[in-house]
Parts: sequence; C-alpha cells; structure tokens
Amino acid sequence: MKVLTMTTHTDSITLKIWDKSAIDHTIDAAIQSLSHRAAAENCGIAVTLSGPKTFTVSLSR
Repeated sequence: MKVLTMTTHTDSITLKIWDKSAIDHTIDAAIQSLSHRAAAENCGIAVTLSGPKTFTVSLSR
C-alpha cells in the first residue's frame, strides 16, 4: 500500500493514495478507524475526493 500522506483529526482523516489497487482497502480501514474513534456508525461517515488521489473520510453530521 502506498499512502503518501495521512492527516488525522478528531473528525476526519485525509489520505493521499498513489496505488490504485489499495484505494478500497485503505478507505475501508480509514472508515473503520474513524467510526471507532468517534463512536459513530459507518453510515455516519462520508468519503469525498478532495484532490488528485486525495480522499477525505469524515463524520457527516
């Protein structure tokens, strides 16, 4: 898995993913991590494409 950068906040995780084959697995892991930390359901999580090869996983409140 090639993740160039990962920025973590209490309500979001931003990932820059270079390896296309790792996108699904990496985003799934980020969703699980954020939902566990925030004690939220997976359905309360939003994933957005926030730049080239950059994804933001955040709480959707």
